[in-house]
Amino acid sequence: MVRGKTQMRRIENATSRQVTFSKRRNGLLKKAFELSVLCDAEVALVIFSPRGKLYEFASSSMQETIERYKNHVKDVQPDTSSVEDVQNLKHETAAMAQKVEHLEVAKRKLLGEGLGTSTIEELLQVEQQLERSVRIIRARKMQVYTEQIEQLQAKEKMLADENALLNEKCQQLKDCGTDEIGANICLLENGENVSDVETELFIGPPETRMKQRWPK
Repeated sequence: MVRGKTQMRRIENATSRQVTFSKRRNGLLKKAFELSVLCDAEVALVIFSPRGKLYEFASSSMQETIERYKNHVKDVQPDTSSVEDVQNLKHETAAMAQKVEHLEVAKRKLLGEGLGTSTIEELLQVEQQLERSVRIIRARKMQVYTEQIEQLQAKEKMLADENALLNEKCQQLKDCGTDEIGANICLLENGENVSDVETELFIGPPETRMKQRWPK
């Protein structure tokens, strides 16, 4: 008689469930013993019955096998911190993407776009925001104008000072030139500056002039 395939699900009948547990438990313990003997493997098997009764098998020492298992798991345990960091980065990226989307929507509304689905409250908020922006822009513009006027006034004062200094230097040069001309005139009047040019008047041929100047 061919045995049918057992369905892998919980057996509802308590008696059948207990019988199946006993049979398969014994078979599992037998297989564990055979594996340890045939393959020289270190095997440890722990079974708790539905009622909490313990069944175990160890090819050497159960405690030593458990400690060996703990050490092995500790050595090969994956780094969960990196996985958590990746998850956190994903959450932050999603949050930033959502913020960017909200900002893009707000930007389009400020530009007068995408207002078809806006409520009256949202339109009032956009209007108030634009009015605040205009006030800030005008205040900044007046500040820039004031700074430019102050810079031009400072430049004008600097140029005026330079002009006054140049006028003073020109006046000094004029005064020096006038004094020098006056001094030359005084020297001429006092006869201190004698010219080599003959200024006497002679009438007649050149020979007569020479004789008159240098008589023999």
